[in-house]
Amino acid sequence: MTSLLWANLCRKRMRTSLTFASLAIAFLLFMLLQAISDAFSGGVSLEGMDRIVIDSKYSMTDNLPLAYVQRIRSLGEVNQVTNMSWFGGYYKEPRNSFATYPVDPESYFDIFKEQSISAGTLDRFRSIRISAVASEALAERYGWRPGDAIPIMQDIFPQDDGSWTWQFELAGTFKYPGGELLLINYDFFNEAVAGWGKDQVGWLVARVTDAAEVDATIRMIDGLFENSSDPTRSTTEDEYRRQFASQLGDIGTISSTILVAVFFTIILLTGNTAAQAFAERIPELAAMKTLGFSDLWVATLVLAEATALCVCGAAAGVGIAFLLEPGLNASLSGMIGSFELSGQSVLHALGLSVLLGLIVGAYPAVSARRLSIVDALRER
Repeated sequence: MTSLLWANLCRKRMRTSLTFASLAIAFLLFMLLQAISDAFSGGVSLEGMDRIVIDSKYSMTDNLPLAYVQRIRSLGEVNQVTNMSWFGGYYKEPRNSFATYPVDPESYFDIFKEQSISAGTLDRFRSIRISAVASEALAERYGWRPGDAIPIMQDIFPQDDGSWTWQFELAGTFKYPGGELLLINYDFFNEAVAGWGKDQVGWLVARVTDAAEVDATIRMIDGLFENSSDPTRSTTEDEYRRQFASQLGDIGTISSTILVAVFFTIILLTGNTAAQAFAERIPELAAMKTLGFSDLWVATLVLAEATALCVCGAAAGVGIAFLLEPGLNASLSGMIGSFELSGQSVLHALGLSVLLGLIVGAYPAVSARRLSIVDALRER
């Protein structure tokens, strides 16, 4: 059966190739949209179960006073707190943009323990005020080495002297699961930034002493600043990510709508191709029955052809998605977090391809089973 199956698929090579390409593109889109949806809706890692994100109550774009760091750190329910800000800018050319945060070296890596850094690199990051550390993926992309000068052209924060170009010295690299990230020394940033940006931070991340009391700690922190000029809105890391995704819309619904439209079109296209191929082969199938092939065998052959085409197209789309994953992860990690294709998505894609093959091959297979030899040969 295998030889007959591939021979029939290759009978009209152009038609088969175009159908194959359409299926590959559809399943490529399926894998990419699933990865984006997972990045937005996925939960926090085990390392982040005890972390709280503290942001401005009214807008993500509003800053908080630097003094909040010490006030929150003084709470007994908080083990550690660090400050972060969105730095923006780009390296040499506007297309070379990536996530950059001014941070306190000591507290940042104490909070984010999954982002490992060597003791020597951390010491240089602490002691050299103009230093920066880059994730391994970012340093590899641009060929940076410790001691290299890294100019960042700014579009948000000018320096106090009016310059929009910031110069940093690379202290080393660190492991960052999200892909590309550059961290700069907050003390230098706070000293050099224009007056309106001094002693301000974008948001804070705190680690609670008892993860079971995270909700109570959130209420305590927000209550501390409730009547201040800069009230806060604290959430768990997982909830903060979901709120960020909601700014762009319901990613899951958007992805599902796109995929339903794509696969509805693919069913029509592939079903039409399978029906056309069956109509062209009616005399041939009748001849096979004349030679002794059973109705069930002929029907199974027709169904297997449709299923094999869909599965092969899906496998090609999944393979292309994995080839694109490293580049997409590097480009999108700063915006959506880690962009990763999951094994579960692969299984869903292959299962969907089998279902698609059974749907589009059902009518030709049933027709082949009911085919009358006399009527089919008369059509010839």
